Amino acid sequence: MREFVVEADGGSRGNPGPAGYGAVVLDPATGETLAEAAEYLGVATNNVAEYRGLIAGLRAAAALDPSARVRVRMDSKLVVEQMSGRWQIKHPDMKPLAAEAATVLPREQVTYEWIPRAQNKHADRLANEAMDAGRDGRQWEASGSTAELAGREGSAAAAGRTPAGTGAAPSVGWAAPADLGAPATFVLLRHGETLLTPQKRFSGSGGTDPELSAVGRGQAADAATAFAARSTIGAVVSSPLRRCRETARTVADRLGLEVRIEDGLRETDFGAWEGLTFGEVREQYPADLDAWLASPEAAPTGGGESFATVTRRVAAARDRLIEGHRGTTVLVVTHVTPIKTLVRLALGAPPESLFRMELSAASVSTVAYYADGNASVRLLNDTSHLR
Repeated sequence: MREFVVEADGGSRGNPGPAGYGAVVLDPATGETLAEAAEYLGVATNNVAEYRGLIAGLRAAAALDPSARVRVRMDSKLVVEQMSGRWQIKHPDMKPLAAEAATVLPREQVTYEWIPRAQNKHADRLANEAMDAGRDGRQWEASGSTAELAGREGSAAAAGRTPAGTGAAPSVGWAAPADLGAPATFVLLRHGETLLTPQKRFSGSGGTDPELSAVGRGQAADAATAFAARSTIGAVVSSPLRRCRETARTVADRLGLEVRIEDGLRETDFGAWEGLTFGEVREQYPADLDAWLASPEAAPTGGGESFATVTRRVAAARDRLIEGHRGTTVLVVTHVTPIKTLVRLALGAPPESLFRMELSAASVSTVAYYADGNASVRLLNDTSHLR
């Protein structure tokens, strides 16, 4: 029985926006390109384009040999997990496309594998060529494609060598060893503003659970636009509190993803301090506040949570998410204390470092977690996406 590798990709410049897909069928033994497909789709989302690329790649493989075994390789964790049957397909735009993909070849002939984007350059280039063609009012043509060269460069880079004839030099710098695999990457998004945020009032999990303000809803929309334009996010996870659920839902709707709730990501319970400013707590509970600032074991007045308690809860949630999302970029929508805690733990910093970080409303921070247990903080308190 013959074997093929299908690499497929899709993209949208705006999500939704001008979209296109690319797919290539390869001989797994020689790496030879056996077939290519690309098409401009008009306005569509990233996920729709990715599924359309998958369907095109499977059809191209079936046209070569309908009895062949096919290994699909894509950098879309969503498509790979859904087509493998490990994730449910809930979005109405995805269901018919997944059903169509499943009928191209018998299920027992097709397997799915996630790969990093850097290893999917051939299909990515095809998709971008299709979008460029659509922008210029023309159809993609194989005769003008340079995607195969991009694919060879990507394969060479993945193998750690310089492609013949390119004159390219290997990059120099630290990188995780290849045998660790792709990390679980958490994109940490603080929720948008509530009416309490600009007043700097304690607002945890023991208070009124406020909704986003008009400003906060605008910030969530800005974040959604930014992620849609350059998203590699495969899942969205949120604190159960309303302000986070609203922020997460705004982004997830743009990405065509569902929101999963993780209780461990909720904000600290600030007890009797809920709704008060720092100055008001200093005036009403001076001794308790001094103790809280001095020790992670001290809890706010009235049965609140200590930072030590929150750290254990957040670390447990972190471990669950890492285990469930290895090799995936996950949008984690949560609060000041959980984000600072995740950053602190990744850096191995002491508890008092929580008071030395600034986190603005709707800011983005990023931490990558590798298979050997190490972590890398890549971004902190980025607000460049906000208008």
